[in-house]
Amino acid sequence: MIFRAASTLPCAAAGLILEANVEVSLRMEERLRNPCKVAALSLAILVVAAQAGASEPVPIAVLDFDYSDSSGEPQDQTADHRARLEEFTALIRAALDGSGAYRVVVATCPAAPCSAKNYAPDELFAMARQAGAKLVLFGALHKMSTLVQWGRVELVDVEENRLLDERHLSFRGDDDRAFRRAADFVAQKLVKQAGAQEPHQ
Repeated sequence: MIFRAASTLPCAAAGLILEANVEVSLRMEERLRNPCKVAALSLAILVVAAQAGASEPVPIAVLDFDYSDSSGEPQDQTADHRARLEEFTALIRAALDGSGAYRVVVATCPAAPCSAKNYAPDELFAMARQAGAKLVLFGALHKMSTLVQWGRVELVDVEENRLLDERHLSFRGDDDRAFRRAADFVAQKLVKQAGAQEPHQ
């Protein structure tokens, strides 16, 4: 799935990579392909918010995330990963919905999971629009090794059919706490960029 991000902000340092490390008992790295991206995303969300109404939270559909594991570990952890992934997505939805910046709507798919692996982008975006969403958040997590997991998160304006943000992150650990920290990190970034207060813990 490939989207082209539209940028309206000039930036002389385009193409550089910014890295932000977060230490909270795990290490997470966020790589932004364009150093103007944070400002551009904030502006884009504000524009969407203005279109939705200044006092109204932006309706967003948080789709199910996909998961894959190439760590080669002998133990079958499919059930554990499925449960953690469901909690990961649920925590992001709850944090965004409670932030005051977003109103989470539910995109209904014919069959679960409602994710980019199971449906074409046009199908997902149409179902999100039908649910009343202006934005869609989706992505995938991948277990690379016993210690490291990698993720991709994309935010799309489904009214304009435009990619607003694409983030790559990595985090350490494969337990409930690691997944919860990762979910909190993703949600807080979106809330901060929307100019709202961070969700209460």
